[in-house]
Amino acid sequence: MTRAHLPGILAMAAIVVASNILVQHLFGNWLTWGAFTYPLAFLVTDVMNRVYGAQAARKVVFAGFLVGVVCSLIGTQVMLQGDGFTFPAVTLRIAIGSGLAFLTAQLLDVGIFAALRKGVWWKAPLVSTLVGSTVDTALFFTIAFSAGLTFIEPGNDVSWAGEVLPILGFGPAAPLWVSLAIADWAVKLTLALIALAPFRWITARVAHTA
Repeated sequence: MTRAHLPGILAMAAIVVASNILVQHLFGNWLTWGAFTYPLAFLVTDVMNRVYGAQAARKVVFAGFLVGVVCSLIGTQVMLQGDGFTFPAVTLRIAIGSGLAFLTAQLLDVGIFAALRKGVWWKAPLVSTLVGSTVDTALFFTIAFSAGLTFIEPGNDVSWAGEVLPILGFGPAAPLWVSLAIADWAVKLTLALIALAPFRWITARVAHTA
């Protein structure tokens, strides 16, 4: 690990912690605020991979994961007030779900990017992010909100996420968290396309100054 990797580590840790908090707050009916911050983690990973290689990207992922987990666990001990209730800034289920989903998806992203890095410049970041985002969404929302996993944190009431409603307001009936996951996934795919422009610009700038 070198000083050149430090910005990537700090950015990754900040994204994980912020997303763990923001995912608990709805944006509209089907999204959480975390849907707009977490996809930036894939941009950080792909930039590090392109500029410094897969080994460096994995180190940044592991370092960011460890820092993010520590901060998230601290967040489980920080109590907030709202609507007459006291609740932790980060619940244990969200911390666990975020950590496992993050590590699995990011390492998958690194591996796919490395396999495709010799192709056209946009293929590696786009394909790796699309696959990683899909895995991340499935793991995180299942662990954090599925009624079948309440044993992870019995004292955490996530019944609001289990309310059965039409998917995205018009599909077949399913728990609310399924709609949240689908909407989150759609945002990630959209941002994966948008992120190609900053990826191209950042990698050119960093490579020039590295």
